Amino acid sequence: MAREKGWPLDVRVGLIGSCTNSSYEDMGRCASIVKEAMQHGLKAKSLFHITPGSEQIRATIERDGIAQTLREFGGTVLANACGPCIGQWDRQDIKKGEKNTIVTSYNRNFIGRNDANAATHCFVTSPELVTAMSLAGTLDFDPRTDSLVGDDGKEFKLSNPFAAELPPRGFDPGEDTYQAPPGDGSSMAVDVSPESQRLQLLSPFDSWNPEKLQDMTILIKVKGKCTTDHISAAGPWLKFRGHLDNISNNMFLAAINAENEEMNNIQNKSTEAWGPVPATARAYKASGINWCVIGDDNYGKRKEKRSYFTSFYG
Repeated sequence: MAREKGWPLDVRVGLIGSCTNSSYEDMGRCASIVKEAMQHGLKAKSLFHITPGSEQIRATIERDGIAQTLREFGGTVLANACGPCIGQWDRQDIKKGEKNTIVTSYNRNFIGRNDANAATHCFVTSPELVTAMSLAGTLDFDPRTDSLVGDDGKEFKLSNPFAAELPPRGFDPGEDTYQAPPGDGSSMAVDVSPESQRLQLLSPFDSWNPEKLQDMTILIKVKGKCTTDHISAAGPWLKFRGHLDNISNNMFLAAINAENEEMNNIQNKSTEAWGPVPATARAYKASGINWCVIGDDNYGKRKEKRSYFTSFYG
């Protein structure tokens, strides 16, 4: 299918881990593939990034040598955080707009989610297949049927990956960085500078008023799915997660406007001017205009922050 669609076959980056598919067994099975490949003198042809799913997993795979095996293969072990899965990735191997392919074992592959590049083709698969494709460097490699050539010139096929489900020596909890709050925090004050661009104390939203639901202006009618990344993408915006005013500037940036099938370009029904979604919402709020959003399919997200934006803009 990739050939038919004209998608790039070269795998530029393979990424495993994050909160999804990063168990001890997942990491161990990937390491078993890596060990066999290195026995034949092979290492990763693609860039290969590993994100431990927790501090416990990070510490345990470090202790048991799994992390070092993945490094020797050519991998880079990242911080045990969300990382590239939610766009926290300062990608340097391509230019913005460059067509390319990556494979991940993450749980989402929305356009631009990982690297903010809409030209990146992201394919989601198991950690084992990500590792195998990073080894071969190509999207059309099938480890079940295809052979590789070792440094001795001989062909070989990868064995089925295998690893213990749980660490035989138990889990290493790693560093304890938790700082417990005081038993009684009633006397504590939180001071936030009004000049801060990262933090902002919340002010109460307006009380519920059913009359606001009458004669509402449609801010945007969304075409297609509209989930968390369409309502509020992560990546560089996360630095504003403690500042509602600033992070609200990314509301619906990736949602497709059914009126013109464009992202972040809607018409202000009062002025008839076209502009960004957040700016239009701010203009409506300043003018006291009540508005709503019409979804298509799969609209919404469980995260509380996404509901704050619409409340903030009135």
